[in-house]
Amino acid sequence: MVNVDSLIDLDKAVQSKQVFWDQDIYDQEMENIFGRSWLFLTHESQIPEPGDFFTTFMGEDPIIVARQKDGSVKAFINSCTHRGNQVCHADSGNTRSFVCSYHGWAFGVDGSLAGVPLETEVYYNKLDKDSMGLREVALVDDYRGFIFGCFDEKAPPLAEWLGEMAWYMDSWADTGGGAELIGTPMKTILKCNWKVPTENFVGDGYHITWTHVAALQVIGGPLGSAFGAGDMPPLDDMGAQITTRHGHGFGVIWDVGHAIHRNPQNYVEFQQQTLPEVIEKQGEWAGKMYTGHWNASLFPNCSFLYGTNTFKVWHPKGPHEIEVWTWTLVQKNMSPELKREIQKEAIMSFGTAGTLESDDGENMETCTRTNRGFQTRKGTMNASMGLGVEGRHPELPGVVGSNFIGETSYRGFYRFWDEMMRASDWDDVIKNDNTWVDQWLGEGAVSKLPTVDAAFKAA
Repeated sequence: MVNVDSLIDLDKAVQSKQVFWDQDIYDQEMENIFGRSWLFLTHESQIPEPGDFFTTFMGEDPIIVARQKDGSVKAFINSCTHRGNQVCHADSGNTRSFVCSYHGWAFGVDGSLAGVPLETEVYYNKLDKDSMGLREVALVDDYRGFIFGCFDEKAPPLAEWLGEMAWYMDSWADTGGGAELIGTPMKTILKCNWKVPTENFVGDGYHITWTHVAALQVIGGPLGSAFGAGDMPPLDDMGAQITTRHGHGFGVIWDVGHAIHRNPQNYVEFQQQTLPEVIEKQGEWAGKMYTGHWNASLFPNCSFLYGTNTFKVWHPKGPHEIEVWTWTLVQKNMSPELKREIQKEAIMSFGTAGTLESDDGENMETCTRTNRGFQTRKGTMNASMGLGVEGRHPELPGVVGSNFIGETSYRGFYRFWDEMMRASDWDDVIKNDNTWVDQWLGEGAVSKLPTVDAAFKAA
């Protein structure tokens, strides 16, 4: 068992560099975090019809996600109960059964063991097929069409797991007909720890001013003029960071949801047409979120950029490697032409060979690789930016940091990582639900972000 006490110092906002390298830490993550958390599986748009399936991973466990005859969705470990062979080798498709290529055992779309070659001749009809179906993932549910699975049947319901983050996501996931993922995922390997990209997406607005300057100058647009030219607006007016109970979080830059689109007219028009729907359902703050640009992560390993419209999963492949899966995120009521425009822009910016993806990839790999050094791993990493200007907000859920460039969401991610690594089970986590902010920040911690009246209506 890993001694978590030496890894995270919440008061000083530092993390041990071991968390990006050590095998023992990784093994405990697979048990305590990936074994207990709700993990993204696929989107309903990827498996619309009965018999449709999609293969993915939960941690390092291979998974089949399948649409059932009654329209429900089930998920199973992609491993034959005879000798453990993979029973489905396709990425996706439609089928009536999954047949193991080793000995021919056949499993229904519902995971049941449907057929065994020579069952009478060699098993003498004594095989208990009812007990030998594919192992089913304990919990499967969806939120706004995003399908998640969890191995731990004691986990809270998916809506509770998303918690405050669900309210923020609704600004775009419950607007314009809802959200969907288009295209098969692009896949690539990065030699980095899974937490490095997750923390980058959850709250790193700081690197934009350095890592992406050259690319933003070429792309142009509002971020190009702000960051690329160095003529930045006042930071306190630029955006905010939010972190939530279960480690989900994001940073938002106000009014630049179209920032990376080189020809943003159609995207801006769609947002303006659907903005009244958001405000009517959720209010002025949700409208402000809707027209902003987000960098976001859902704990533990799912990230997205709303505005740049990129959706990613960082599948861990050991402590020093991940497989990156990338889709394009759109809204259903967008025209086919607009969806194609968005997909093209998303691929060019954050696709496998995208301009901004290439910038980030090198940093993510070296953030991991340097910790190979024994002495290096004795050091710590700092995430103290914005301490003291975060806390409860009178109008917004979660913990709110007052600046887009800060590390509120970093700290929130590692706060919950630390909690999950320490917890013996879900009861240990749930008992902190009503006191987590006070335990973490101290009683009376208040966000410095203005109210909606002061921030927007007056302007």
